[in-house]
Amino acid sequence: MNEPIEHRLKRLRMRSMRRGTREMDLVLTRFCDHWLNQLNEPELSLYDLLLKENDQDICHWIANRSKYPERYAVLINKISESVSSQRRPDGRNKPWQCA
Repeated sequence: MNEPIEHRLKRLRMRSMRRGTREMDLVLTRFCDHWLNQLNEPELSLYDLLLKENDQDICHWIANRSKYPERYAVLINKISESVSSQRRPDGRNKPWQCA
């Protein structure tokens, strides 16, 4: 697909915001805010593939409840990092769990 980069980034952001579960909407939107513009072409393609996975699987991979496919290792680590950097209004880290 010869999709312009601006369209691709918008499409990936929208797919991240409109998931099947609220938890993944929040987690993947936060990831996009921090990382999407920094991903290179192979990483964007991989993220596109990741978005085709089941929300519960992605959630369990991020929460280290199950082993993720090795091809997603870098992305899962970046997503986990963006989740762990969330702060509550009082400045403490927010505990994050998937349903």
